[in-house]
Amino acid sequence: MKYLTVDFGSTFTKLTAIDTVQGAVAGTARAFTTIDTDVMTGFNHAMEQLENAIGAFHYDQLLCCSSAAGGLKMIAVGLVPDLTAKAAKMAASSAGAKVMKTYSFELSEKELTEIAAVNPDLVLLCGGTDGGNREVILTNARLLAAVDGNFSIIAAGNKSVDAELETIFKTAGKTFVITENVMPTFNQLNIEPARQAIRELFIRNIVAAKGLSKMQALCANAIIPTPLAVMTACELLSKGTRSRAGIGELVCIDLGGATTDVYSMAKGKPASGHVIPKGLPEPFSKRTVEGDLGMRYSLAALADALNMSDFSEETAIPQARIEAWIARCTAMPDIIAAPESEELFIEESLAKKAVELAVERHCGILESAYTPLGEILSITGKDLTEIPSLIGIGGAIINSKEPHKILEGALYSARKTGFMKPKAPRFYLDKTYIFAAMGLLSAIDEELALRILTDNLKPI
Repeated sequence: MKYLTVDFGSTFTKLTAIDTVQGAVAGTARAFTTIDTDVMTGFNHAMEQLENAIGAFHYDQLLCCSSAAGGLKMIAVGLVPDLTAKAAKMAASSAGAKVMKTYSFELSEKELTEIAAVNPDLVLLCGGTDGGNREVILTNARLLAAVDGNFSIIAAGNKSVDAELETIFKTAGKTFVITENVMPTFNQLNIEPARQAIRELFIRNIVAAKGLSKMQALCANAIIPTPLAVMTACELLSKGTRSRAGIGELVCIDLGGATTDVYSMAKGKPASGHVIPKGLPEPFSKRTVEGDLGMRYSLAALADALNMSDFSEETAIPQARIEAWIARCTAMPDIIAAPESEELFIEESLAKKAVELAVERHCGILESAYTPLGEILSITGKDLTEIPSLIGIGGAIINSKEPHKILEGALYSARKTGFMKPKAPRFYLDKTYIFAAMGLLSAIDEELALRILTDNLKPI
């Protein structure tokens, strides 16, 4: 059997040819994604490059994923910020969505205006434990039903209001799905039903909206969000299969043109017995996506997140020249910095900062409080300090001559001791960019996908 996987990214359409007889990747290729015209154009260009490199490739099955045109844009709405709102965001992110905004309590007029401006693909509506608060989720449902926009709604809150929610959404003519509560009882997560509902709505509605219907007709399986494919590969690499062990706990960083995604496959329990976990329990498989940290489409937002004066001092490059390069990249996303140039140094320094910020937002935060019994240390989120493996994914990392310098942004810092980032992991590189491809392949052949993943993981 021969498989061809396709990843329609924000910048590039990436192909991976897999030969099961050889048990290996036969070749890879990429071309600029043409989502604004016809995705088949970019696919055909990439296919031409692939066959120029390896010869004619007649595949038996085509497998696809996509994050093109902004991927799956979602809004998460919950009741309490640290509880159902966070649970909603976890469910959305783990399903491969790009969570644009998270809201809590009753939605305000300003927030409803923001939702309309974002024009999301999906809204995940949560609130209340089963049998608990009813008013907030019902009020938010009525408010969302009145918002202009062709978005679908997934309701995953208090089961006591399911019938009323159905009436509200049907009356408004909204596409909706009602599924199990993301937090049925206090501090108990149940995100898998919402995750599955998000995936099904992506397949049903988003593929057509993103112009991928032609590709779907050619595919053996449903097109899924690229981050979900990468998440699946990360889980496979970490846990392994029934017959082959994985590599254990890990962190993967996917630095792209529009977002920076961080995946941690880890329990995240405090490394010290003197630290008390705080807040919601963390899932073993966790993804966060930072929509303001990207190397092209979100580069201006990344710059806004930095202190540019300090960044200029760190790089010893005048701020005006840094800002000029950022402006050029924003205007021409396909621009590539020349080898050994000042622009390339700026680019890789910005990439390191994107990694640093993304991992800080993903990892647990250590805090101290003083009580009559003395100092108490608590952590909200995952303790990743003892993670043994850190894997770099994404063009800005894998195409760098010094990827380890970019990945160093993910490491624990004595200057920011509150962030529980990895202290001494081994660095690896997804040099051939096959994580998404192996996530797709694992749906058909887990053993082969794991073998190819481990064979292609390059220590640096």
